[in-house]
Amino acid sequence: MKILLVFGTRPEAIKMAPLINEMRENALSIKPVICITAQHRGMLDQVLRIFNISPDYDLNIMEENQDLFDVVAKILPGLKKIIKKENPDLIMVQGDTTSAFVAGLAGYYSKVPVAHVEAGLRTYNKQSPFPEEVNRHLLSVLADYHFAPTNWARNNLRRENVDPGDIWVTGNTIIDALNMIKNAQMSRAVKKRYSDMFKDKFGIDVSGAGKKRKLILVTGHRRENFGNKFRNICMAILEIAKRRQDALVVYPVHLNPNVQRPVRSLLSNKPNIHLIEPLDYDAFVFLMSVSYLLLTDSGGIQEEAPSFGKPVLLMRDTTERPEGINAGVTKLVGTAKDDIVNEVLKLLDNEKAYNRIARIKNPYGDGNASKKIIRILKKEFGCC
Repeated sequence: MKILLVFGTRPEAIKMAPLINEMRENALSIKPVICITAQHRGMLDQVLRIFNISPDYDLNIMEENQDLFDVVAKILPGLKKIIKKENPDLIMVQGDTTSAFVAGLAGYYSKVPVAHVEAGLRTYNKQSPFPEEVNRHLLSVLADYHFAPTNWARNNLRRENVDPGDIWVTGNTIIDALNMIKNAQMSRAVKKRYSDMFKDKFGIDVSGAGKKRKLILVTGHRRENFGNKFRNICMAILEIAKRRQDALVVYPVHLNPNVQRPVRSLLSNKPNIHLIEPLDYDAFVFLMSVSYLLLTDSGGIQEEAPSFGKPVLLMRDTTERPEGINAGVTKLVGTAKDDIVNEVLKLLDNEKAYNRIARIKNPYGDGNASKKIIRILKKEFGCC
């Protein structure tokens, strides 16, 4: 069984890595063919190195100031040639990026079945997140195999009249990937190596981070937050740092100019705010493990942080991952400055509320999603 895996961004690569690893374990029955679009170049390459992934094809589409029109126009003809040459039995995509959507469209045009990993996430607001919400809706129309991470996601698909026999609840593969990295970071010597790296490279002492010195890990890059909302986020971070000198804010700043400009202009040269370059995934996982809480507009972090017992304050107006909110590990705080500041201060000052969150089980999976997906596909395709 030949599976063409198509992905183009760092989050996709992280979530595809354990699937690729599982396919390698099943080499007698599955042959993976890996195509990267490089919708994001540098941040994607980091993940490929960490998980030892060597692409068979690299469309290398990324250009400075590219927009969605450019991404779609470059990926589709590139995939047409690869599909014709490889003649795969299945095309596998992950999530809701434009690379995933276009790969699903290419599969449909080529009459090749499409498997969608992380299917069924919804906000039902097509502008938030943009363009991801529309991408995943369209993929649910194009796909033939729908691997939903949770029962909630499965129920979304069923309400949209996707055949129940084509939907499987597997958990999210990001937990598989996270566990791979966590297990490699268990020893005291490895933890010291990462601590030394942060001190030597960035001048950040994380050795006492955690409850003794409260490290707030920040990420932000959502398109729908660009502009005034992002300025509000930066002003909130600045206010938190001013009011809590004992807190340490660490912000790996996304490379997008719409992020870099407001962050650098408003948050540079502040004593307890560290603006650093985007981290390799393993280094980010380590930093997450020693943080006190996470302030983010990311999707994947909502899934990862509960594995460490870390609260997530989500700087967005909507989320396609309500399981974390329902479980109590995530709180949707929006992008208003005062709301962000108040919610962060509550967690910094209320140890009982913090400890309640830390004990909650991760609602996004048990770390076996990749095994489940491969087992299902082998059965569906009659592989031994």
